[in-house]
Amino acid sequence: MDIASTAYIIDDDSIYVYSIKKLIALRSFCNQVISFSNGADALQALKDANVSGLGMPQIVLLDINMPVMDGWDFLHEFEKLQPTLSAEVIIYMVSSSPDDRDVKRAMATGLVKNYMAKPMTLARLAEIFGDSVAA
Repeated sequence: MDIASTAYIIDDDSIYVYSIKKLIALRSFCNQVISFSNGADALQALKDANVSGLGMPQIVLLDINMPVMDGWDFLHEFEKLQPTLSAEVIIYMVSSSPDDRDVKRAMATGLVKNYMAKPMTLARLAEIFGDSVAA
């Protein structure tokens, strides 16, 4: 994959978001990283980006447990929106939950490319963004 223009981080943990942004910037994995603390704000931004053609994410790093709209609800709403999107959006579920049921549920949606456990590493981000980094 070429360098993504825009990535969304949807997670309510501000320390995690800060660290992921720093890791992404360290390797210049994408040009713009936009973060949201809940799925509802991210979904609205996605709708706005789809209409305007600006800031459409190529990659979404989605947490499960968040206030207002959690990751599962985001995926449910994204599924309805997906046919109208002007570009492909690749979603990675990134969670601290080690529960195999969460992994199976995420992968069963057909919307999630991969389920990754926190904490994220530079090597895992390289895998997501299509780069190669030694582990």
